[in-house]
Amino acid sequence: MITLFLMALGQETAEALTQIPPIKEELSFSLISMAFKGGWIMIPLLALSIIAIYIFGERWWAIRKASQIDENFMKNIHDYIHEGKIKAAVNLCQTQETPIARLIEKGIERIGRPLNDIQTSVENMGNVEISRLEKGLPILATISGGAPMIGFLGTVIGMIQAFYNMSQAGSNVDITLLSGGIYTAMVTTVAGLTVGILAYFGYNYLTARIDNIVYKMESNTIEFMDLLHEPASK
Repeated sequence: MITLFLMALGQETAEALTQIPPIKEELSFSLISMAFKGGWIMIPLLALSIIAIYIFGERWWAIRKASQIDENFMKNIHDYIHEGKIKAAVNLCQTQETPIARLIEKGIERIGRPLNDIQTSVENMGNVEISRLEKGLPILATISGGAPMIGFLGTVIGMIQAFYNMSQAGSNVDITLLSGGIYTAMVTTVAGLTVGILAYFGYNYLTARIDNIVYKMESNTIEFMDLLHEPASK
């Protein structure tokens, strides 16, 4: 009796499963299709993403080159100055394409003047080098804040479009009229946040690298000024 019941239950379950309609469509997450769905708002977001990638790549390469310096650089400068080989010290600085080398070169060229004048000249050169390192970073910071706002603008436009379509449809309101506008709104939001987040992290990463170089510049400047005091202390 139990066996017949289980067989009947199994047959009914199989029939129920056969009546479930197959899934005809799957949601596509293609980036290209999403970009087209976002409308014209995606054009400025694409432009901002290209600018952000270019600035990050160019600044990363420049900062990487600026942070590379010979470990024996200051030792060689110390030896040249104590031996009176000022020209050799300047030539050594010119072979190093780094902010630190240009700072030391500026100080060496001022040797013979009052130490306060030398320090002021080196500090002014340091400000120039920092400005060079930070070139383009304000644009990257602007993109990190502006891209999400543009994405939210697309969200508002998409919602306005959805409700406008519903108002024009009158009593024949279809869910697709609302879902299409919401889909457009969400795409622009995701795109804006993606560009903004990447630009934000890129900006902070580059800023941290620049701070590290500035610390090295200050350390080498102090070492150079101490070097100029040594002959007078003997």
